[in-house]
Amino acid sequence: MNKQHTIASEAQIKGVGLHTANKVNVTFKPAEVNAGVSFIRTDLPDRPIIKASLDSLIPKVSSIRRSSIGLGDIQIYTIEHLMATLQGMGIDNICIEIDNNELPGMDGSGLSFFEVLSKAGLREQDAPQQYFAIKEPIYVEDDSCSIVALPSAEYKISYTLSYNHPMLKSGFLELSITPETFKKELVGARTFCLEEEAQQLQKQGLGKGASYDNTLVVGRNGVIKNKLRFEDEFTRHKILDLLGDLYIIGHPIKAHIIALKSGHSLNLKLVKKILQQKEKFATVGISTSYHPQTQGELNVTEIMKILPHREPFLFVDRILSMEKGKRAVGIKNVTINDYFFKGHFPGKPVMPGVIIIEAMAQVGGVMMLAPEENRGKIAYFMAIDNVKFRKPVLPGDQLVLEIEAGKIKSRTGQVFGKALVDGKVVAEADLMFALADA
Repeated sequence: MNKQHTIASEAQIKGVGLHTANKVNVTFKPAEVNAGVSFIRTDLPDRPIIKASLDSLIPKVSSIRRSSIGLGDIQIYTIEHLMATLQGMGIDNICIEIDNNELPGMDGSGLSFFEVLSKAGLREQDAPQQYFAIKEPIYVEDDSCSIVALPSAEYKISYTLSYNHPMLKSGFLELSITPETFKKELVGARTFCLEEEAQQLQKQGLGKGASYDNTLVVGRNGVIKNKLRFEDEFTRHKILDLLGDLYIIGHPIKAHIIALKSGHSLNLKLVKKILQQKEKFATVGISTSYHPQTQGELNVTEIMKILPHREPFLFVDRILSMEKGKRAVGIKNVTINDYFFKGHFPGKPVMPGVIIIEAMAQVGGVMMLAPEENRGKIAYFMAIDNVKFRKPVLPGDQLVLEIEAGKIKSRTGQVFGKALVDGKVVAEADLMFALADA
């Protein structure tokens, strides 16, 4: 089970804002469990706190070519590179004190933030890290730009860059987002603009702190007065921006993000859609996010310490909550890659009913075998009664498996199981087990 993290000690950084040219000092401080990312304007009376969230986002008309947050007339501009660094490093909770209205641009990437926070170190906290797993495909578009978010067991971004410019060739990059890939592939990718855009941006009051040192300015013959760190640095920076914008959600996600020419405005539209989906599935009574509602969450590695089952016959991806010997809720993410779809109605794949029952039984088995007195035993089926299949289960569904204990004795146990998709019962059954020594 992944735990939440904050920084181990305070850290400071200072610089100049990319767009305002304002000098700014920033102090990073540890924060409590579930605090999230909060900014404090120390230069203003009452030290107002602005949390990085959808509610605090500044409309795009007031925040062109950057992501910014605010509280009334109080703003903090250009947070995306720092937010990407926090996400990439796995920092869940942090307090950021800032004495001006824009974060420092540094070299135009997340590298300086990464170095400072790495020296501060990370501290594990006594609470599970929260995730939201995308349940249904989400699509947003704006002219020729688009983003799709698909259900996935990991966090992955696929980005296609395409500019009508001889030095900005079309490019594609796909990365699984982990601390290792972030450090190696993304953190040093710098912001860029076209030479013809530079003067126009400054006329709009933007880019006042930009220079050839902190911005890759692309002319007709290439990058002006600078050199690329990666051959595809422009594509990598777009992924960096996207990663930072999506961290406005408040915690990591599990999704495959496929983006075509997206920028901050479209990225933040996706954030809104993801949060709408999160609220939608929270209303059905069973959260489809990967954070526990009660004590007892188990990941697949911990499940395999209790159950003897292994791939391809392990049908529980996670236990969301459990009261040992009383109740358990687990999930099975159903994907087209599940082996049984190759032969079970391959023209119109449907999850076999017997496997739904087996998934229920495995959640029941975890509940029964989790107590210390039952560790090392095996739960065998004795009987199945009152089986009903109400709706087909299809690839892309998330099966929520609810198990309630009936009569539990030292050698036998009865449980009542339901399988739900989108809060609706798709199957139910009464299951009888016998407990035996392994």
